[in-house]
Amino acid sequence: MVIIKTKVLPATNYRGCRIQASANGFKAVIGYAYGSHELCHFEAVKALVSQHKLDWDISNMGYGSDDNGYYFTFNNSTMGEI
Repeated sequence: MVIIKTKVLPATNYRGCRIQASANGFKAVIGYAYGSHELCHFEAVKALVSQHKLDWDISNMGYGSDDNGYYFTFNNSTMGEI
């Protein structure tokens, strides 16, 4: 099962606020575009897939959040053999 986690990286003295997306050892970081919070996290997911040339269909994903960030999953992914 592929789970993509996104989280906010706070601003520093040298860099503005950013969003990091990670999954299966891959990471991508984009600048935070102020506006829709959920859209920023989805843009980070798109950057992750694009930068690493992953063959993942992100057109039909589910997502949820907690205090640590957002989690994106594919509707057709499974946990493995039972």
